[in-house]
Order: sequence, then structure tokens, then C-alpha cells
Amino acid sequence: MTPIIEARAITRILPGPVPVTLINGIDLAIEGGGGLVAITGPSGSGKSSLLYLLGLLDVPTTGDVLIDGRSTAGMDEDDRARMRLTSLGFVFQFHFLLPEFSARENVMLPMRALGRLRERAMVARAEAILESLGLKGHTLKTPDKLSGGQRQRVAIARALANNPRVILADEPTGNLDSVSTRQVLDIFRRLAVEEKTTIVMVTHDLDLAASADRRLNVVDGRLAALPPS
Repeated sequence: MTPIIEARAITRILPGPVPVTLINGIDLAIEGGGGLVAITGPSGSGKSSLLYLLGLLDVPTTGDVLIDGRSTAGMDEDDRARMRLTSLGFVFQFHFLLPEFSARENVMLPMRALGRLRERAMVARAEAILESLGLKGHTLKTPDKLSGGQRQRVAIARALANNPRVILADEPTGNLDSVSTRQVLDIFRRLAVEEKTTIVMVTHDLDLAASADRRLNVVDGRLAALPPS
């Protein structure tokens, strides 16, 4: 089966008088069909840099990232943006919801960008996703009227808007209390099992990582053996 995301010998080097290597020759395949993949490693090891390369939010200096077997090396930014919209969803530590928009309107933003649905269908889908995440009755509230955990659930709903096969999450529980962290993990687990969505998550929380189906350890920009438990 073709991996949904495949990295082939990717590097990421920041140019400058003293170049900085963020990612150094990583080969990696992420399968579709569900499951939770945790990316761990020391602070500054390159975890988020790797996630951004896999999600086409950054471009490798050398190497290639393939989505469903399709090379992205020669794509311009418009093509990359279209592929992100159709295949990938994103959740970040800071939810990045637009403060002037309601929860429902925030979830509809990726649908509007993709342009496949009419207004009524977008509203219905946004409402359905938010309700499935326990936010019925909150869909018309702006982010300032929601708790931190609720805002992150809206961010997850937004990531699901265009029905991606993979969600890439960068420290999605980093700003949450233990109860909200558990809620987010439960949502990810349900998506992985019931919806067959693959979740790739950068986390510093080793307990969270231990619950994943697969764990990748990044040290000095390379994949490394897991540390002793």
C-alpha cells in the first residue's frame, strides 16, 4: 500500500553565515487508515520542523515529500496549498482561531478555501462536526466565549472540515489542563479508530506518547532509537 505521506532523505537547512541543520536525512512513511503516531524528542531536536515538512508547511532543502505517492518537490505554493486543503488537516498548540468569527465560521474557513460545497452544506457540515466533538450549543460563540479546551476542539473541528486522511498536530495539548488533554486524546483516538484518520502528533508529554500506536524519536534532526523507559 502506498503511504499517504512519505519522506525521502529530507533535510532542512537554514541558510546564513553559519547554516543550521534542522532535519538531517530523514526517511519516513506514514500509513493511512487510522492510528496515532507520536513524534517525541528533546527540545530543539527538530520535531516541529519535521512535522511542518511532512505537512507541506515548509519545503525541504534536499529530498522529497510525497503525498499518496505524488512528489511535491516541483510544486509551486498554490499546488502545495491545494494539496494541504484536500489531504491534510492541522492542529497547533495555539488554536489560531479568528477571534471575530464564530466557532462555526472558523470551521467553515477551509471549506470556503476548497470551494466544493454550497453555503448550506458548509453550515450543516460545520455544525455536525462541532456537535460530534461535544460543542452543540456553542457553534455561534466567538473564541473569547469558549474555554481553552473548547477552543482546541474547535481547532480540531476545523482540521476535519475537508475530511482529511491525516491530521498533523503540533503540541496540541501543550496549553491545556489534564482534563482537556484527556478529552483531546480521546477525540484523536476515536477519529483514528472510527473514522480511520491517521493522527501524527508532536508532543513532549511522554504519557501521551506512550498511548500512541507508533512512536518516532527525533534527536539532532535525525530519527533515533527510543530512550529507555
